[in-house]
Amino acid sequence: MSELEGFGFVMPHWFYWGWLAVMPLIMIALDKRKSRKEAALEASHPVMGEVQADEDPIIHRHFEGNRLTRLIDWISEKSGVFVAFWTVNAVCFYFFEVVMRYLFNMPTIWVHEASYLLLGMQYLMAGGFALLHGAHVRVDVMYNFLPERGRVGMDIFTSMFFFIFALALAGTSWTFFMDAYSMGETTVETWGIQYWPVKGVMLLGSVLILLAGISKLIKDVALFVRMGREAS
Repeated sequence: MSELEGFGFVMPHWFYWGWLAVMPLIMIALDKRKSRKEAALEASHPVMGEVQADEDPIIHRHFEGNRLTRLIDWISEKSGVFVAFWTVNAVCFYFFEVVMRYLFNMPTIWVHEASYLLLGMQYLMAGGFALLHGAHVRVDVMYNFLPERGRVGMDIFTSMFFFIFALALAGTSWTFFMDAYSMGETTVETWGIQYWPVKGVMLLGSVLILLAGISKLIKDVALFVRMGREAS
């Protein structure tokens, strides 16, 4: 980092990656601690709350999943919560940049790169969480006119296109990661941070969304069969 001494404070690469790995765990622990305190308070002073709807009421009404799908859904849920806390870092980074640029006339060389790498990794890591909660974009021109069982059948049919995409993403991500790691690839900007962890997250995100798709397919097939039996 000696060649960057003239730029003022520059976040060390090791601290950036270490902080991204540890910070969400700290936030999750604090959130659990707060939740336990609130639960204890509600137990001593019961308060009537609103009933929240499930993201996919059809599936939850008919099929709660098996041990495998519950494990995958747990991983998808926790990975989404983990990556959600990264957003706090992006806000802090850009706040630091604005203060340094406009108050001290000392723009940074690392904040923009750190932030867009962070947001790109968030996008990749959140795919499984989004699929679990039905947050991906879906064209509903025909879907909304189908009965409940027809919608589940449509989900099963279209899953083949999902798996083609997910497997292609995982395969290319593995190639990108191995190439970046073997050559010690870094970004071309002055900060020059390592690229292989970013591409490693790309591979991890593709695996997470593939697992979430497997869980959804298992639940869809079981639900389709069960609804057929109930209708006969």
